[in-house]
Amino acid sequence: MRTLEHYFEVPLDHSAPPGGSAETITVFAREYVSAAHSEEAAAQLPWLLFLQGGPGGRGNRWGSLGGWSKAAAQDFRILMLDQRGTGLSTPLDRRTLPGRGSAADQAAYLEHFRADSIVADAELIRGALESPAWTIYGQSYGGFCALTYLSFAPEGLREVLITGGLAPLTGSADDVYRATYQRVAARNDEYFGWYPEDRDAVERIARHLRCTRELLPDGSPLTVERFQMAGAFLGGNTRVDSLHYLLEDAFVDTAGGPRLSDAFLEQFLHSVVSRRSNPLYALMHESIYGQEQATNWSAWRMLGENPWFRPDAEPLLLTGEMVYPWYFEQDPALQPLREVADLLAAKQDWKPLYDPEVLAANTVPAAAAVYSDDIYVDRDLSLRTAASVRGLQVWETADFHHDGIADDGERIFARLLGMARSGGR
Repeated sequence: MRTLEHYFEVPLDHSAPPGGSAETITVFAREYVSAAHSEEAAAQLPWLLFLQGGPGGRGNRWGSLGGWSKAAAQDFRILMLDQRGTGLSTPLDRRTLPGRGSAADQAAYLEHFRADSIVADAELIRGALESPAWTIYGQSYGGFCALTYLSFAPEGLREVLITGGLAPLTGSADDVYRATYQRVAARNDEYFGWYPEDRDAVERIARHLRCTRELLPDGSPLTVERFQMAGAFLGGNTRVDSLHYLLEDAFVDTAGGPRLSDAFLEQFLHSVVSRRSNPLYALMHESIYGQEQATNWSAWRMLGENPWFRPDAEPLLLTGEMVYPWYFEQDPALQPLREVADLLAAKQDWKPLYDPEVLAANTVPAAAAVYSDDIYVDRDLSLRTAASVRGLQVWETADFHHDGIADDGERIFARLLGMARSGGR
């Protein structure tokens, strides 16, 4: 493959009047092209913009084309976007955000880091590349962004592909987390059915953490509630096996009795609990469901309706992608951002992210994969959204979980592209 780096200057606030002294930020994107195409032939290929999951994760860094990217690169130039605030785009983390001023100033800055701004960036980039309407492919949160794109800039789209990312168009974050808790509980049952010995392992670790202070390599404590975050592994077909491997060597015998091993603690820090590399995920996660109402720490409040997920519950259940206020107390990378996180949770005047009327009259060819047992993006809510988007073709499958494109991305991409171009046939 060949790659080319692109840097674009875009307005921080796309609603601000053009010109003058309006603040700008940098957005980075990397172009991937198959070496099977000559440079001249590649320049004539249409663009495919990939919108990745998140919020808060940078675009993929590929060492080679494989899976869905190998399939797509046969007919497209792929543009991998570092969504604003991530990767090589103007950075946003615990070091840079306080430079904006007070917590209120930081919260006001973060208002410009949701899907509506990402879509506006994409349209400016499309114009800078002199591209006609292009194809977009949204995975997870990238699918949410794709629905925003269809709502507010459909003229920029040739076709839309979505995997595991049909967001609810209306309603509150509470609806999302009520469904999420149910899905994660069922997934816990399924996992412990496959690995019954892990039920004992989870209970042993929880008992140990309740009476013994264990520190992660960053010096922060591993608490029971942080241990529950290992449920993030339950969102994939093969990642559940990785959870089993993580648990199987959790303990080592020492002169002072059993302790959690350094290998376990190291893996747990980097694979599960730390948000040092993507604080936007914790800060903005609930805001992706915010439309003209406050989210008010929805996952935390819905825990009250699902007490079997409490850290003192027996048997202990593992959680999913929920973000709780205590993240900003126990994660050193998030501690400086606690006040701004509270302000974002209390914000009531979030702008709409979707236009149901425009989506009901959609004319852009679109296809989406809905995973029946997805613990991150609920199947029932997804199908409700699909029925509200005119012409959206749906492929529901139980063969994959949320990370399906990592399992068989080439087949999934080819099927969705074929559906979009054939009207679902």
